This record gives sequence, structure tokens and C-alpha cells, in this order.
Amino acid sequence: MLQLQVRGENVEVTQALYEYVQRKLQKLERYFEQPLSNVRVNFKVYKVGQKVEITIPVMGITLRAEDNNVDLYAAIDVVVDKLERQIRKHKTKVNRKLRHQKVERVENTFNTDEELEYEYSDFENNHEVVRTKTFALKPMDVEEAILQMEMLGHQFFVFNDSATNRVSVVYKRKDGRYGLIETE
Repeated sequence: MLQLQVRGENVEVTQALYEYVQRKLQKLERYFEQPLSNVRVNFKVYKVGQKVEITIPVMGITLRAEDNNVDLYAAIDVVVDKLERQIRKHKTKVNRKLRHQKVERVENTFNTDEELEYEYSDFENNHEVVRTKTFALKPMDVEEAILQMEMLGHQFFVFNDSATNRVSVVYKRKDGRYGLIETE
């Protein structure tokens, strides 16, 4: 069964809202053999709008999407659609890579018992660390790290390079291409 952690900032999470987001996210479970767990849903209400953020840690990657809308229900629909596109894109890339390497096609690449534990991090202009993020470094190749970075919408991504068994960083360059920082 789908396990949700729902939080509201400046909004009460009603039973109807909880059930709606749960019903919408259940349609994503068809992509996985195991039920989704540790799915985080944040609702935020501002003076000028409302925001929905959904984060799903699965198989060492993190699927994340958000949307701003005047209607929370419409925002949920948009976010779930974004997450479904991310899942399909990732599965397509993984399957294409496996075919390219002449490896037997994996029907479901998302099955795992791994869980990521993390906290958010952010930095202020005075260089004071105000939040910390901790996560497990999953061994992956550079292409998978770039995909993960893109899915998160970040400019860089720290990972354990499976080719070198070292901590590395991929980043998006100003020219739109990617860079790789390797440790010794």
C-alpha cells in the first residue's frame, strides 16, 4: 500500500485532499512491483498562490516534481503527470542503455528495498549552513547521474562513480553541456 507523508504549510490537509493525492499517486504504482514508500507531499499556500511538491525516493534515485496553481487539486494533477513522464523517460533510457550493451532487457528497473534518508540543505549569502542534506551514495555511471540531476532539476549531482568507485560530481555547464569532477 502506498505510504504517504503529507504536510501542509499555511493550509490544513483535509481528508479529501489526502485521499485525492493518494488516489492520483496510486496510478504510478503500476510502474513498480513494490508499493511506493516514503512519498513526501508538501502543500504550501502563499498570498498569491498555492504550491504542491511531491518527492519519491526509489532505487537510489529521487523523483521530484512541483507545480504552482490557484487550485491545489489541479496542481496535484500536473505534478503526478510530471512524475509519470520522469518515470517513463528513466525507464526508456535504462532500457536503451541495456539494449546497447547487449544485456538482457530489464522489465522493471525500479524494484528495490533501498530507502534514502535525507534532509534538505540550503545556504544563505553569509555562508552560514542553515540546513544539511544527507543521502546514500548509490554506485552509478555518469549517464545515470546526469539523468538523476536532470530529474531533480539541479545544476549538479554528487554520486559514487561505478567505473572508478570514487565520489564524483556531474554539473551542468553554462553552454548546456555537462562537466564531471572526479576525486583522487
